[in-house]
Amino acid sequence: MGNLALKSSTFRDGDPIPAKFTCDGDNVNPMLEIRNAPHETKSFALVVDDPDASNGGVWDHWILWNIDPKTQYVMEDNIPFGAVEGKNSFGKEHYGGPCPPRGNNAHRYMFKLYALDTTFDLPQGASKSDLEAAIKGHVLEETVLMGRYGRK
Repeated sequence: MGNLALKSSTFRDGDPIPAKFTCDGDNVNPMLEIRNAPHETKSFALVVDDPDASNGGVWDHWILWNIDPKTQYVMEDNIPFGAVEGKNSFGKEHYGGPCPPRGNNAHRYMFKLYALDTTFDLPQGASKSDLEAAIKGHVLEETVLMGRYGRK
């Protein structure tokens, strides 16, 4: 594993995600910072999901690919120019913030960043499984930023 890093100025790895970035707030993506990508990177993909989903599976919150390799910041409430969004578990093609059932223990939200050796011709609205199949064999490095969120 290399040095690829994904950070946020709004929460640190393992810490609570501020309500602003959830269904209880503005429901917008937090600002993310990408550092130390391999020199061969041709694009990034970003998947945000909840492995603790109450339905017994994984709930997809945001799926993005073809993020320019020069991207250092994914700005709040924004997608990088040229990036393509897939369909999340809410059935939408944009960020859907954490929204676990009230009274559940805090869920983990995994912000997974992949440095890739190519770009993809997947259509907007493609699923996470479509993206995962496409990136097989193309991942140079990956990293995860994990945040937590629970509702009273």
